[in-house]
Amino acid sequence: MPVIVVANPKGGVGKSTIATNLAGYFAKQGKNVMLGDIDVQQSSRSWLRLRSPSLPAIASWEIAEGTIAKPPKGTTHMVLDTPAGLDGKRLQDAMRIADKVIVPLQASIFDILATQSFLQNLLNHRSKADIGVIGMRVNIRTRAADQLAQYVSNLGLPVLGYLRDTQNYVQLAALGATLWDLAPSRAEKDAAQWNELLQWVER
Repeated sequence: MPVIVVANPKGGVGKSTIATNLAGYFAKQGKNVMLGDIDVQQSSRSWLRLRSPSLPAIASWEIAEGTIAKPPKGTTHMVLDTPAGLDGKRLQDAMRIADKVIVPLQASIFDILATQSFLQNLLNHRSKADIGVIGMRVNIRTRAADQLAQYVSNLGLPVLGYLRDTQNYVQLAALGATLWDLAPSRAEKDAAQWNELLQWVER
């Protein structure tokens, strides 16, 4: 059963966007997916409350006082959203169960510098987990995208694509929905940007 952890100690980089849309993708594929949240803001759990029962089901992964509950039988995929400032024991606990770690990262030099020590820490303690970076709110044709790719490649990590800055994610989040809940024609451009990340997750 794959466990995908979405992590970056910096706030506002799009962790919940990645976690909710990834869970939504698995649900659309007919998987029994659980979405957990160890962020004190409980962004992902609040999002689940907005989700219509008519959409593919995503179960809540119960986490209390830092203890991650064992999933019920039949669960096939687990996605874990994490808080800003993730470090210490909470980071160790997340890495202990992770099969894949996705690090959302914006292309500004300030975001890169703020995440540098975290990425190095992940590399030093990754155990069995594969680690990949996804560029957030990035225009792939800009110098900033090149700068991000060069930085990540110097660490020996893959860049799993770049997601553009679009209101689709904002509007869908307000409905508890994901790209995969839209008609394909409405999400085609954004969904295509997920191809590399999804292939990496499913390998």
